[in-house]
Amino acid sequence: MKRYDVIVVGAGHAGCEAAYAAARMGADTLLITTHLDHIAQMSCNPAIGGVAKGHVVREIDALGGIQGVITDAATLQFRMLNRTKGPAVHSPRAQCDKALFSRLMKTVLEQTPNLSLLQSEVVEFKLENGNIKGVVTLFGEVIEATAVILTTGTFLNGLLHYGLRHYSGGRAGDAASIPLARALRDQLGLQVGRLKTGTPPRLLGRSIDFSAMTRQPSEDPEFAFSFRSSACRPDLPRAARRQLPCYGVYSTPETADVVREHLSEAPMYQGVIEGVGARYCPSFEDKVVRFSHHPRHLLYLEPESAECGEYYINGISTSLPPSVQLEMLATIPGLERAVVTRYAYAIEYDFIHPSQLSRTLQQKRYPNLFTAGQINGTSGYEEAAGQGLIAGMNAALLAAGKELVAPARDLSYIGVMIDDLVTKDIVEPYRLFTSRAEYRLHLRQDNADLRLTARGHAVGLVNSAQYQEFAAYAALLDEWRKMAQTIRVGEHTVYALLKQPEAAAEAAAAQAMPPLPDTPAARRMWEELRIEARYDGYLQREAQSIAKLHRLENWKIPADFDFGSIPSLRNESRMKLLKVRPLSLAQAERIDGVTPAEIALIQVHLARLRLMPEVEE
Repeated sequence: MKRYDVIVVGAGHAGCEAAYAAARMGADTLLITTHLDHIAQMSCNPAIGGVAKGHVVREIDALGGIQGVITDAATLQFRMLNRTKGPAVHSPRAQCDKALFSRLMKTVLEQTPNLSLLQSEVVEFKLENGNIKGVVTLFGEVIEATAVILTTGTFLNGLLHYGLRHYSGGRAGDAASIPLARALRDQLGLQVGRLKTGTPPRLLGRSIDFSAMTRQPSEDPEFAFSFRSSACRPDLPRAARRQLPCYGVYSTPETADVVREHLSEAPMYQGVIEGVGARYCPSFEDKVVRFSHHPRHLLYLEPESAECGEYYINGISTSLPPSVQLEMLATIPGLERAVVTRYAYAIEYDFIHPSQLSRTLQQKRYPNLFTAGQINGTSGYEEAAGQGLIAGMNAALLAAGKELVAPARDLSYIGVMIDDLVTKDIVEPYRLFTSRAEYRLHLRQDNADLRLTARGHAVGLVNSAQYQEFAAYAALLDEWRKMAQTIRVGEHTVYALLKQPEAAAEAAAAQAMPPLPDTPAARRMWEELRIEARYDGYLQREAQSIAKLHRLENWKIPADFDFGSIPSLRNESRMKLLKVRPLSLAQAERIDGVTPAEIALIQVHLARLRLMPEVEE
């Protein structure tokens, strides 16, 4: 019987990143999926990035992950969102060739040392004395492992809704994972809930009248996702056409009328769907009902491939029946004669309440079981991949007998997301926004490698060649920063000139410095200096807040701490503290409903038990 260090169940975006991370760190890894040709499938929008999500992809790349590299190879259109706003919210987004994305991911995984792939289905776990020793497949195989990672996406008890008709499935064209869902509830006894998401129809491109729409061209693809893609995988083929346009169009009042006439056929409004959907990505029928004062809604038509002719309609996710979908589309300019290739549907699925997780993405009850992606209550390819990387890293560390790593929220959006998941009540699919980060000026997408690459190298995620490439860039940036702080132009240093908003001041600063080569890395370095100088005061203020956070993080709370022994705590707060089991005062402070006064009570109690930090920073 073959034994592995790490088994990853599911090959969506979380599973691929988890398997790649674990194998790259030297763990003998097995990736099990029900369909090897559907690896890293883009089941919904074939796009990577966006607000906060783009930050996560840059962080994955900085830590040696693969999503950014694959995205750059499969990009059909690139845009930097929020350019007119401050740098904290600049967010890269790429429309991808979904077929190429999946194919390239499969190629990379097949070529990764220490990684095996298996098309099969996991139906239960091998348990010994209450501990997970491996998995059992549909074929009766028992495969043992030191650590298991579940990345099941929407497949657990997945149910597809087309109007009032519903069918079992993990997504259109793939079977649901029913035995594994049962095993999580009955065999492992985990707390399971129900969530819902949806997808819009796809259209045949030649049936669309694009002349009735607004053309949205691609931006300069030089500023892509990966800091290292050209040096890392130059062998990967690129999308055949890399600057395809997208198109914007508005729905009409007639579109809304069609929806209102058929609400009796909408499963969400007939009590058929039990799962809770994402507030920030409502279905089109939700838009019509909840925002009835808006006569129209903006939609985007986005290409799904460079070589195939399907288009994705961003903004019109629906669970209405196919016949109603055709009526809706006929009321939209340019889509009067559109041919539907794939009908929209809603899907509801099981997830594991993430309050059962630690910040290392271990299940508290089963320390060698890790979960990542939509099984933890999140939404989005990027959030899934970020969790997958952390789960894969920690599973490999566990297998090697090393200390696990919990990502800090002051160092990454990945850390913000995971801390939110384990600390707050998740009642709907979780989605990242820049507003969720307290220190978002420090957590910019442009400096992800400066924040994380050294840490990735320390645990074995980033190899020596990648780290040397980063170290050379970081050293050059530091050298130029020192020059900018010492070279003077009249009464001001170059650094002081860069703080001024006038273009003339920046031009004078650039002229005073040695000439830079005309390369993307050099232009990025200059932009980094400009941002650091311009926002220096705000960055210092955030640094003070981060120092305060670190002081509270230094107050550790034992895993078996008796919150019931503090009589002045409110019952509501005590119940939440017992549910989350925070491991520091900082984490306790972030629990919804726990007041500053109660944090002070816990601090006093820790001091009485002589559990103060040895050194307060």
